[in-house]
Amino acid sequence: MEPTGNRKGLVVVTGASSGIGAVYAERLAAQGYDLLLVARRKERLEGLARELERKHGIRAEGFAADLASDAGLRSVEERIAATGNLAMLINNAGFGIRGLFQESNLDRQEEMHRLHIIATMRLTHAALKGMMARGRGTIVNVSSVAAFSQSPWNTTYSATKSWINSFTEALSVELRTCGAPIKVQALCPGFTYTEFHDVMGIDRKIIPASWWMTSEAVVEESLRALERDQLIVIPGWRYRVYVALLAFIPRFVQRYLTVAFARWVRRKLAGPPAE
Repeated sequence: MEPTGNRKGLVVVTGASSGIGAVYAERLAAQGYDLLLVARRKERLEGLARELERKHGIRAEGFAADLASDAGLRSVEERIAATGNLAMLINNAGFGIRGLFQESNLDRQEEMHRLHIIATMRLTHAALKGMMARGRGTIVNVSSVAAFSQSPWNTTYSATKSWINSFTEALSVELRTCGAPIKVQALCPGFTYTEFHDVMGIDRKIIPASWWMTSEAVVEESLRALERDQLIVIPGWRYRVYVALLAFIPRFVQRYLTVAFARWVRRKLAGPPAE
């Protein structure tokens, strides 16, 4: 997609074919931004792009790429670096792996690290050069409330999301030191109604309904927080209270409570003992 003269500029959204990524695309198209939608599912991307063009009168392109692969990541890097009107990058692509770490597929674990860490780092690097030259731009890295604590069966997911928070915060400090007017945000949603948990095979009934949020609510909080230049964004008051309380609980107590809760969940999933 070549620059169109759109004063709003172009937004790149990864993981755009569903869930939070698709909602970002819808909201930003409604604001008048052109879109480059990145994900692996080509047909779904192209369908979404056509729908947003028709509905909002903007230009949208579906760009099929596997960001966990060298070739796929490089192709998106090159597109970003060659874009002269990049306004925003939404690093949203990601997935989770449920199960004991030692029993998990190591290739799949590595793929998750490449997607959450390497892709986020390299695409941010590609975007920042042009943003710095133009003196404007926004980068949103979609993290998770899981970044603030650790849990069994979710070991490396929490670790990669902690990296995203740390990277985003360090980048913010660096940009402020340079006096660069670039906005960065780490978005940390909790349980959200998307395909994410379905793919992981998580039974939604385990989590109380009041703790689930819609993708629309999560994205709305992110966009409002960008107007306030808020760095770490935790959608939902329940999750904000949870994270705030963690700051006052010693880590060894957190670990004890996590183990106790995990054992309770495990017994609940196992069901009543056989007679």
